Amino acid sequence: MYNILKDFLEPNQIAIAGILVAFVLTFVGLKFPFSFLPVDHGREFAVNGALSKGKTRGVGFTFVLVFVASSLLFMPIGREYIIYCILILAVMLSGYLDDAAKTPWNEYKKGIIDLAIAAVTVWTFVNFNPDLLEIKIGSILIDIPAPLYIVLGIVLLWVSINVTNCSDGVDGLCAGLSCVVISSFSVIFATELGYYVISNFIFVSVLLAYLYFNSSPSSMLMGDAGSRALGFYIALITMKTGHPLIYIPLALVLILDGGLGLVKVSLKRFLKISIMKDIRTPLHDHARKNKGWSDTQVVTRYIIMQIICAVIACIFVSVH
Repeated sequence: MYNILKDFLEPNQIAIAGILVAFVLTFVGLKFPFSFLPVDHGREFAVNGALSKGKTRGVGFTFVLVFVASSLLFMPIGREYIIYCILILAVMLSGYLDDAAKTPWNEYKKGIIDLAIAAVTVWTFVNFNPDLLEIKIGSILIDIPAPLYIVLGIVLLWVSINVTNCSDGVDGLCAGLSCVVISSFSVIFATELGYYVISNFIFVSVLLAYLYFNSSPSSMLMGDAGSRALGFYIALITMKTGHPLIYIPLALVLILDGGLGLVKVSLKRFLKISIMKDIRTPLHDHARKNKGWSDTQVVTRYIIMQIICAVIACIFVSVH
């Protein structure tokens, strides 16, 4: 479709059209959700987890489908991007099947799926981007051998998928933070990302349509179908920048909110080490239960903190 549209419109006009179409399709798709989407049964151990009971869950299925379709139609894509679209659909479907399952999948099953998808993703990246197998720290450039980059890339994808998934526990939080994160990559690395900037804004547009329904008090939840796909995409664009370490400041709030709980549980389960006993995880639950923050305060304050992190990262990258 892009090749047809370019005979009538400028590239920027096509991109804007794609962003608007993605927003409208997502809004309509969520306004009249698929009948097969599951219903949330409440989360036993989460703060205010019972409030989500009865809400439509797994609507990430809808907005990820719209994102993939819109980007394929309104972007000048190549084989590499098509492969990534297939992989993000695989991540989304694994999350959706978990959302819809009567008994939630265990961590090891999801971990094996994540490992397989991450391995294919990084293998694809290495083959299409041999010039980006490096780590930049300020003005220092460190070349990374392909085997080591594959290992590090798999770690990045696994971390991003899981910390983003864990942050999805407050209305508007995961989608709101992800909008800031993805937009920050677009602003700071517009040159490096190329047409992936269009992809970024298409993803932000579907998230904004979702936030219309997910703002507190929400009527629907993205579920693992949405949060896992978001984590995958954020890791992907991190690698495409050629600055993989920039993931840390540009997604710092997501990392701390969802990641500390993973560290806490992993240390206790595998090494019998107990840390942060007085801190509830994910951190958004600690903020609500122990600090008395409302859902709106959590979302607003977390977004402000992530914007500050992005500005600091922008200054650092600009200087170097």
